[in-house]
Amino acid sequence: MAILEVKDLKKAFGSRQAVNGASFSVREGEIFGLLGPNGAGKSTTLSLVCGLLKANAGKILIDGWDIAKDGVKAKNLIGIVPQEPALYPMLSAKANLRFWGTINGLNSDELEKAVNDVLKVVGLEDRAEGKISKFSGGMKRRLNIAAGLIHNPRLLIMDEPTVGIDPQSRNHILETVKNLRNRDITVIYTSHYVEEVEYLCDRVAIMDNGQIISEGTLSELLEQGSEYQELTIKLNSFSENIQSSIQTLPGVEKTFSLDEKLKIITSNAEKILPMAFETIVGNGGIVSEIKIHKPNLESLFLKLTGKALRN
Repeated sequence: MAILEVKDLKKAFGSRQAVNGASFSVREGEIFGLLGPNGAGKSTTLSLVCGLLKANAGKILIDGWDIAKDGVKAKNLIGIVPQEPALYPMLSAKANLRFWGTINGLNSDELEKAVNDVLKVVGLEDRAEGKISKFSGGMKRRLNIAAGLIHNPRLLIMDEPTVGIDPQSRNHILETVKNLRNRDITVIYTSHYVEEVEYLCDRVAIMDNGQIISEGTLSELLEQGSEYQELTIKLNSFSENIQSSIQTLPGVEKTFSLDEKLKIITSNAEKILPMAFETIVGNGGIVSEIKIHKPNLESLFLKLTGKALRN
């Protein structure tokens, strides 16, 4: 059963079409990944789903409630974890959670139990009385998740919750999200980190230019790109002439340059590699590293959009 249905959603800001006919559904109890680069329309789509923005066209149903017509009933089912922590720095962790619990309609009898519960979920029981201004970036993001969970929502929307934090905090957040299955909470998880989506999500939608361009389980999506491999060559010396020359080699589907690396999408990386190496050296390039990747979501994204996820 779908807890969320998005149908032909559109949203423009002036002449810019941020969301352009996006349609997808999220099944109850799953972790659903929304994958795409910055500017793909992910955050705008989530703002529309939450009712923070009004769509120009399309329909959003949350457990059957139309957010345009039954906004209060629909929003009561949602918890939100925004990109930037929505916390008051001079208040303690507990005080912040009490505030958000009250805003979400919890009475005094429910509130303290809920606060202690979500602090345990995110592993911050020992910092309950600490001021947010003294928290690390990772701790703030963990408390931000607790604030989104305080009213025990059926659908939790998480917008890139691991951006800019240390690896230990990132791993803690990923495990926290994974364990939300045990609380019967459906999660929408947006990221441009493909490895997070591959690790967490039951199903994934790939978004670009305001549209959903592919949707399915990880295995279903990888099947779409199974004929392609990604050959990554790191260069100490790079020029556009190298990239354009490699693009003309037989068997090369597409090429991309990113962070001094040349990414080549091909059906036969082993065959392409010696030709690519010869082309690079012949154009004055210096190779420092070579990797061949099996088909993954990033190579599929490259194939579908012609862009790298972190562009």
